[in-house]
Amino acid sequence: MLIGNPMESELAFPILECFHIVGFAIAIGSVALVDFRLLGFGLRKQNAADLVKDTGMWILISLSTAIFAGLMLYSTDPDKYYLNPIFVAKIVALVLAILLNYTLHRKAVLPGASTTYAKIVACVSLVLWASVIAGGMFISFVAV
Repeated sequence: MLIGNPMESELAFPILECFHIVGFAIAIGSVALVDFRLLGFGLRKQNAADLVKDTGMWILISLSTAIFAGLMLYSTDPDKYYLNPIFVAKIVALVLAILLNYTLHRKAVLPGASTTYAKIVACVSLVLWASVIAGGMFISFVAV
């Protein structure tokens, strides 16, 4: 065969892992900036709606990079991942975090939104994204 599986290279997994981690770091860091602003911490001179506009493209590109790299990592050993309850919990948290970010989170940053509502959405967002990170760290601790 002229074209081999690129995942068979011993460097493929660590390189993809780096893209996956950097992508999530940028995406979650950008979302956290907005969440902390909604909670009243940091960047007090900028409102949350402006932060969403400023970070929106960064979030989309870095999240897409992280998900694509994650799918490639998943392809190395699907049984290892989909049978792992921690991985399943991570994916559930990821889907919920993305849905929250592109629905309720967008409403929470609008100028007329209730501060209580905005703070609840920010807290839920931070918990979901922290769950995604924790899930990624603990996948290898649960052997199937």
